[in-house]
Amino acid sequence: MKKKVAMTGAQAVAEAMRQINPDVAPVYPITPQTPIMETFAHFVANKKVDTELVRVESEHSAMSIAVGASAAGARVMTATSSQGLIYMSEVLPIASGLRLPIVMNVVNRALSAPINIHCDHSDSMACRDFAWVQIYSENNQEVYENTLLAQKLAEKAELPVMVMQDGFITSHCLENVEILDDKNVKKFIGEYNPEFSLLKNNITYGAIQLPDYNFETKRQQADAMEMVKRIFIEVGEELSKLTGRKYGYFEDYKLNDAKYVAVVLSSSAGTAKTVVDKLRKKGKKVGLLKPILFRPFPYEEIRNALNGKKIAVLDRSESFGAVPPLCAEIKNALGCKVKIQSYVFGLGGRDLSGKDVEKVFDDLIKGKFDEKIKYLGLRE
Repeated sequence: MKKKVAMTGAQAVAEAMRQINPDVAPVYPITPQTPIMETFAHFVANKKVDTELVRVESEHSAMSIAVGASAAGARVMTATSSQGLIYMSEVLPIASGLRLPIVMNVVNRALSAPINIHCDHSDSMACRDFAWVQIYSENNQEVYENTLLAQKLAEKAELPVMVMQDGFITSHCLENVEILDDKNVKKFIGEYNPEFSLLKNNITYGAIQLPDYNFETKRQQADAMEMVKRIFIEVGEELSKLTGRKYGYFEDYKLNDAKYVAVVLSSSAGTAKTVVDKLRKKGKKVGLLKPILFRPFPYEEIRNALNGKKIAVLDRSESFGAVPPLCAEIKNALGCKVKIQSYVFGLGGRDLSGKDVEKVFDDLIKGKFDEKIKYLGLRE
């Protein structure tokens, strides 16, 4: 049985965590992530889960405990945002280098300075090369289901996974979320019984590797990340049997016959879809591609989907002195001969309006391409 419940994106994550019932959850508060672990703490206090909730003094400690508990064979989940994610950055590549299947929900928030508590993607994009799988969510339903998918994916691939949602925009806003039956989720997730762990095997984690072995280990990580793409589809097909929804590397919205396409992540895709619908009624062949799996990046599949189209890429983060992160990957997928217009929007939580997206499509239709990055909603 499924049931629809009005809940915020943060509560949707906590509900997924309740159903997964991790062994250990190290927690530290930070806006706008705090409601995730606060809600989950109520589940712990009311004995709705068996989780060992560990309150720590910092995000660095939270990820350190996550690494230790996962190495010991525990199923581990946590959550963070912004400066908290960056404070973990010393430990994040340790988690992935040790192939530990930790799942962490990241509520996207701008990095300081200046201090800002609102949404952009500068925090998770700063960690895109730490060998964590990265999944981006448009709405509360997606973040709930992506969290379930991430848990099984992490344990099959033996890699840590971040699941992103937009700070305040989804984390604090109510939507009806279709919740799966506890028994079905438990069966889907399954028991966690790692082949190797500190408490079961006579092994060492974190040993030094000098030039004689380190290179080979890094190559194994690269191969594991490539393997994620296959596992992502397999796990998605299994989850689809419970939800009736599809789980691809990206969502294509009215893309097949589109001549002009916007590419954008997360909640902003909802705004773009509304504009696509509006312009379609006027006979304009516009469409949207919303990446979901960002790491590993599905180059071939996105290249095939965007082949022959006029493309604009909207990034909610900067890559100072270089092409913004999402646009850089789309350019890598399509090659240097394809014209792609880069836009940056929404830094520090500034809204993306429908008029902004209409301007993007208008520029594409009129062939207004510029080698320079264009900025949407900026006071020039």
